[in-house]
Amino acid sequence: MKRRLVERNHAQLSLRRQCQLLDLNRSSYYYQAAPESELNLALMRAIDEQYMKTPFYGYPKMTAYLCRQRGYLVNPKRIYRLMRLMGLQAVGPKPNTSQPSKEHKIYPYLLRGLKIERVDQVWSTDITYIPMGQGFMYLVAVMDWYSRFVLSWEISNTLDGTFCLKALDNALIDAKPEIFNTDQGAQFTAHDFTQRLEKASVKISMDGRGRVFDNIFIERLWRSVKHEHIYLNDYENGLDLAAGLATYFDLYNVERPHQSLNYSTPAQVYGLQHPVALSSTDDSA
Repeated sequence: MKRRLVERNHAQLSLRRQCQLLDLNRSSYYYQAAPESELNLALMRAIDEQYMKTPFYGYPKMTAYLCRQRGYLVNPKRIYRLMRLMGLQAVGPKPNTSQPSKEHKIYPYLLRGLKIERVDQVWSTDITYIPMGQGFMYLVAVMDWYSRFVLSWEISNTLDGTFCLKALDNALIDAKPEIFNTDQGAQFTAHDFTQRLEKASVKISMDGRGRVFDNIFIERLWRSVKHEHIYLNDYENGLDLAAGLATYFDLYNVERPHQSLNYSTPAQVYGLQHPVALSSTDDSA
């Protein structure tokens, strides 16, 4: 793991020191230029929870769900804006409302029919929206497909690609994959991101547009993170969110058995072939 948990009883540590220990940028975790209204934050949380169940809902169906089943009096225009802010789009064909920059290269999808049979064969990454008590943030993670091991993660209060690049750099410190898979978001098609991978001699694979299940393992990770942790906690700031996620990802990697891994943990499976990546706190792998 690239992060270590800071003790929850941190009252005697300065804010600067707490951020240093968690490798956080203070300004990016406490500044929000245009905070959303309480209604919009409630709508975004409801959208996020429903999207985890029905990722094929576009904004018309999501609007209908919110009106008929949740009792909100909202119009499609508002839900369209909020879903774009959250980085959500329905699975399947749709209008081209979110395109990468024209100068960004799009790479082919390399994983169709590929048998995943070893660690560091395929890594993938994705971004997800994280609701908080008084706002929201975004989480990016890098995962090894074979073991489900989360190699690195970062949070940010904007969709600027800097935090994605930082997560990639952290993951590449100890190892590198043969293939790295992403969606076609501007953060991952950006020149700086793809150049990092090409310089490391990593093949780049990109999902087809609207094909969320091309990156299925990390989509399952988001469901686990949210249902097992985020929805059970109302974090008020980025520092507490980061500490809570550090705890969760340690549990996910080191303690939580996976049925698909024959009830081994990701750290045990990844560590059998790549022991350098194991957390120093793990004695069981």
